[in-house]
Amino acid sequence: MRKIILILIVIGSGFAAKAQRAGYAPITDIAKFNEQFATVAKKTETIKSDFVQEKDLEMLSEKITSKGKFWFKKDNLLRMEYTSPFQYLMILNKDNVYVKDGQKENKISTKSSKVFQQINRITIDCVQGSIINNPDFKTKIFESKGTYMVEMSPVSKALKDFFSTIDVIIDKKDYSVTTIEMHEVSGDSTVIHFTNKELNTAIPDAFFAIK
Repeated sequence: MRKIILILIVIGSGFAAKAQRAGYAPITDIAKFNEQFATVAKKTETIKSDFVQEKDLEMLSEKITSKGKFWFKKDNLLRMEYTSPFQYLMILNKDNVYVKDGQKENKISTKSSKVFQQINRITIDCVQGSIINNPDFKTKIFESKGTYMVEMSPVSKALKDFFSTIDVIIDKKDYSVTTIEMHEVSGDSTVIHFTNKELNTAIPDAFFAIK
């Protein structure tokens, strides 16, 4: 369940770090950022990219690195497929989630969990470019020469039980996400780097079908 929630958080963050991080300072024009972020989000119909995920566990000295592919299509259609070193597939189709882990398959309704409902709202807010106004998070925005950084601190208890902060790095050139950092209450962290991004390419709905 925790793994599914981690992946669903990626969905929400995929359209949207610390104050002390070198090279970053508080943003000077929040209104401009909000306006441009919302404008780009509204124009983004699909996203396709590769990703590399690094999992840092408190109990292990080495990071666990995995790779895969990511597809998103409005409204609330997502496919995230891990290809190395293991195979893991998750499809989100509106209110339903399909997971295949090896030979095991599972279907879940996001309506069955308050956490899933909150994450679904994150997804919608990000697509609409209104994530900054999501009451489930307290956000701070920083900037460097080439990127913005959004620090999202959970306010709701359900999300605070999982995460201390979710930090999102956004490219200033096209307002697309380049990195997501998820810091768990347990001390574990997950960093996902998105590469080879393609925006608004044709992706058939059948690709997100849940049978």
